[in-house]
Amino acid sequence: MIADLQCVVLDCPEPARLAEFYRTLLGGTVNRPDKRWAVGDDWATLHAASGPVLAFQRVADHQAPRWPDPARPQQFHLDFAVPDLDRAQEEVLAAGATLLDAGSDNRSWRVYADPAGHPFCLVRH
Repeated sequence: MIADLQCVVLDCPEPARLAEFYRTLLGGTVNRPDKRWAVGDDWATLHAASGPVLAFQRVADHQAPRWPDPARPQQFHLDFAVPDLDRAQEEVLAAGATLLDAGSDNRSWRVYADPAGHPFCLVRH
């Protein structure tokens, strides 16, 4: 092993807003003091209740992915395990997510976009 995963960084137009969105999904603390980085208008963090730190950096003229358009690919996405897909969907939509693919009734996952357009999945576990 060469390294430990420190954080996952997402480009976005509004770091603080996106950090709050993911706090709604994962719990935790937005912009908790941490000697590894400084927060500000261009950088926000989420120390989630579990898993690695998520960080959000402002990018001028951010171009959101257009899932599943290969001209503006997702590049990566996050999967979140939930016990009840319907209830989780209500909550992420209320928090500002957009439903991209509801799938069929028997499929165990659905695709959404966060407020900055990054695709993510809720997966029934």
